[in-house]
Amino acid sequence: MGLTVLEIEVGNPATPEVTERVEFLIDSGAIYSVVPTPILERLGIRPLAEQEFRLADGSKVLRKKGIALFKYRDKIGGADVIFGEEGDSVLLGAFTLEALGFALDPLKRELKPLPMILANRS
Repeated sequence: MGLTVLEIEVGNPATPEVTERVEFLIDSGAIYSVVPTPILERLGIRPLAEQEFRLADGSKVLRKKGIALFKYRDKIGGADVIFGEEGDSVLLGAFTLEALGFALDPLKRELKPLPMILANRS
């Protein structure tokens, strides 16, 4: 199975015109995206909470969580973001993919448009 890497712009929802390009490993099995803390700090993104995560070896770590803006081509969306620490992978998770309107084709390892459905009260 191959890896899918994508360069995406990350920004602060309060100042969407200021972004930084970040190269992500797409991990559709991850819920949240992980961005290095120094990048989020430069963008003025502040942590809103802390969350505990379990690592592959079974140990637990605590990471800060905030909200970031993500831009890819003509798509833009906001999603939770984890403040990555040294040794953490830079990941693009499922929430961010959905916020941008994409899904990862697991066989071709390509992004596919995600059908956007809006409920109607008729």
